[in-house]
Amino acid sequence: MDKWECTVCGYIYDPDVGDPENGVEPGTAFEDLPEDWVCPVCGAPVDMFEKL
Repeated sequence: MDKWECTVCGYIYDPDVGDPENGVEPGTAFEDLPEDWVCPVCGAPVDMFEKL
């Protein structure tokens, strides 16, 4: 699966890792993230991410 980078702070969302601290299980594709998910580092919304 593709990794995505926050254009605000540089955080990399890796679907293999997910974001368990914020309720996103490992294996969750970026496209399947909850609508209200935000960057866990800076709080940017998903539309501020770019595919690597």
